[in-house]
Amino acid sequence: MSELVADCPRCRSQRITFDVLADIIVGVQYAWQQWYEAFCVCRHCLRSTVFVLSDKEVHSKDIINKGGLAKFSGAAGHLVKVESFISIKDSAPIDPPEHLPVDILAAFSEGARCQSVACFNAAAAMFRLCVDLATKARLPETDRDGLNAKIRRSLGLRLPWLFAQGLLPVAVQELSACIKEDGNDGAHVGSLTQADAEDLLDFTIALLERLYTEPERLRLAQARRDSRRGKAG
Repeated sequence: MSELVADCPRCRSQRITFDVLADIIVGVQYAWQQWYEAFCVCRHCLRSTVFVLSDKEVHSKDIINKGGLAKFSGAAGHLVKVESFISIKDSAPIDPPEHLPVDILAAFSEGARCQSVACFNAAAAMFRLCVDLATKARLPETDRDGLNAKIRRSLGLRLPWLFAQGLLPVAVQELSACIKEDGNDGAHVGSLTQADAEDLLDFTIALLERLYTEPERLRLAQARRDSRRGKAG
């Protein structure tokens, strides 16, 4: 039986030995490095953990593939590295809208992870950040039609101004009610419920799809059409 030395997330023992009872290959990176999920039992608390492991060296998979990591006789740490362990954070998160800018994608992905583990205040803060970043990009460079520094700073004031100026799609205006004018929508005071976070998520997805996903899909479709017609010509 293979042995793995790692920190136990169940009893908090550090550098404790686990018995590796089963393993599966879950992916490949860099064309050579196999990744595994291994079912292991801590020798201190006798409770199980599924570790995410990766090959340490190119030749590691050649040894492991002969019979599986669990059947390897010796210390698994010579062959694999512990990357993480499976927990509630690995629950399937919400997929982000396509074609988002890098900063907005990062904020949305973090919010989706928080939502998947029922951290609704943290999730809402990230979804609010997505809306904040997306709407700041829609503001004109110079103040006009009542635009001022206070409106620029406050998301709750910025949204009505952008809708009034036709700079945001009116189809999502009703959903924007989850962003309060005074900015005190719970994300700041930690009082959001699951329903509040889901309302903010729905608005965020709808807004981002209309600002980024749909225009880019149309652009790509037009590019494919032009390419086909160019080839036909």
